Amino acid sequence: MSARLTSEHHPEPGLAGRRRAGRNTLRTQFALVIFLLAFLPNLVLTFTAQPNLPAGALLGWMLLVGVLCGMVGYVLSGALLRPLSRLQAEVESGDLPARTDDPAEILALRRAFTDVLDRLGTEQTRRNAFMATLVHDLKTPLIAAGHLTHALTTLPLPEAERREVGTQMQAETQRLLALVQQMADAHRFEREDVSIQRVPTDLRALLDGVARRVQPQTEWGSLTLSVEGHGVALADAQVLERAVTNLAENAIRYAHSRVELSVTPEGLAVADDGPGLGGSLALLAQPFTSQPTAIAGQQYTAGTAGLGLFIARRIAEAHGGELRYTYHPHQLPEHDAASLSASCLPTIFTLTLPEVTP
Repeated sequence: MSARLTSEHHPEPGLAGRRRAGRNTLRTQFALVIFLLAFLPNLVLTFTAQPNLPAGALLGWMLLVGVLCGMVGYVLSGALLRPLSRLQAEVESGDLPARTDDPAEILALRRAFTDVLDRLGTEQTRRNAFMATLVHDLKTPLIAAGHLTHALTTLPLPEAERREVGTQMQAETQRLLALVQQMADAHRFEREDVSIQRVPTDLRALLDGVARRVQPQTEWGSLTLSVEGHGVALADAQVLERAVTNLAENAIRYAHSRVELSVTPEGLAVADDGPGLGGSLALLAQPFTSQPTAIAGQQYTAGTAGLGLFIARRIAEAHGGELRYTYHPHQLPEHDAASLSASCLPTIFTLTLPEVTP
C-alpha cells in the first residue's frame, strides 16, 4: 500500500526530467526575452496614458497584446535558432556539410563538432587496427606454437628434431612476449611521459647490442646488417635501445638486401633499401594503426610497425629529440647495393639527440 501511495505522489523522474527540459530550452528563453521586450513597453505606455476605458476592455486589450507579443517571440526565436537546430540535426545524422551562410558562432560550433567527429573516427580506426593486430600478430605465433607442441608431445621425434622443435617454440614464445611488451609500452606511452635517466652512453656499443639481437632475423631474410660510426651522448641506454630495436626490426621487415645502423652527428640512424613507408610518419607513428597497406606496389599484412614507430617517436621526444624519416628512391642504383653507405640507402630513420660527442 505504501509503495503504491509513494508512486502516486511522486511521478517518475524520467517524465519530470523531460518536462523540466521542455521548459528549459534555449528557444523558450529566447521567446520569453522577446515577449518581455515587446510586452513591457506596451504595458507601461497603456498605464501611463490612462485611457478612459472600462477595466474589462483594458484587460482584453492587454491580453491581445500579450498573445501577439508571445507569437512574435515564438516566431523570432525559431528564426534565430534555425541554424542551431539545423546543426543539431546534422550532428545527429553524422553528416556535417560545409556551410558559409551560418552565423560566426554556429560556424565555430560546426568546426568544433567536425573536429570531434574526426577524432572519434580516428579512435574507431585505431580500435579496429588494434583488433587487427591482435588477430594477426597474436594468432599466428599461437597457432605455430600449438602445432609445435602437438608435434613435440605426440610424434616419435629423434632427439635432434625434438631440440629443434623446442628451439622453434622458444622463438615463437619470445615473439609473443615482444609483441605484448610493445602493446603495453604503446598503451603506457600514449597516456604518460616516458621516464628516462640520462647517463653518458656509448652509442656504438648500444648499436652493436641491437645488431646482435636482430642478427637472427637478418639471417632468415638473407639480409646484410652493418654498424657504422662512433659517439657518446647523455641518454637512457635501455630505453634508447628499445627504440632503435623497433626501428631495426621494421627495417628488416621491409628491406630488400641491406640494413645499416649508424651513429651520426644528429643521433642514431637506421637505413635500409626497402620501399619506404606507405604514408607520412606523422600518420603512421601512432599506436595501433598497423592496418594492411600497400607500399611501393606491394601488399604488406598488418603487423606492429605502427607500434614500433610510435614508441620510437615517444622515446626520442623524451630525450629532447625527434624521430625523422627521409626517403630518396633515386639514390639507389640497380646494382652493387651492398657497397652503398647509409646516407645513400633510400629509407632512413633518424632518432635525433640533443648532443652527440664523437
